[in-house]
Amino acid sequence: METRQKSLGVILIFLGIIFLLENLNIITFNFLTIWPVFVILGGIGFILAYMLNRRYISFIMPGTILTIYGVLFMYCNVYGWELMQFLWPIFLLGPGLGFFLLYVLRDYDREMLIPGITLTVLSFLFLFRYIEYLKYWPVLLIIGGIVLIFWQKKE
Repeated sequence: METRQKSLGVILIFLGIIFLLENLNIITFNFLTIWPVFVILGGIGFILAYMLNRRYISFIMPGTILTIYGVLFMYCNVYGWELMQFLWPIFLLGPGLGFFLLYVLRDYDREMLIPGITLTVLSFLFLFRYIEYLKYWPVLLIIGGIVLIFWQKKE
């Protein structure tokens, strides 16, 4: 408990100094463009907290989600928010990868694998929808459906 309290204290002091220096116009930040860094740092903080104490397995999910969303937000800040009309499936990818990490870190707990696969596959299917040379990917779904209908197990 004491280590966690000291770590939180150091983080608060660091943030306080940064914001105070910015308020006193000693350093300047354009928070309209840099705010996704704080989302990424929050995600990395959750992941580091898990790495420091393996009992905090539940920190993996928010760490993964915040890191991936922060990267998405940073990308949109740099290249334009109109790209969100194509990149919105990343919102499914964040938890999907979080479930995959929980699956691996929980000694391959199958309860984490199914939602991980589902969300990740849906994310990629929706992303592929916008790639011109992959416009025929639904044919794979059709073939998969036909195989499932006509597949007969040999007894």
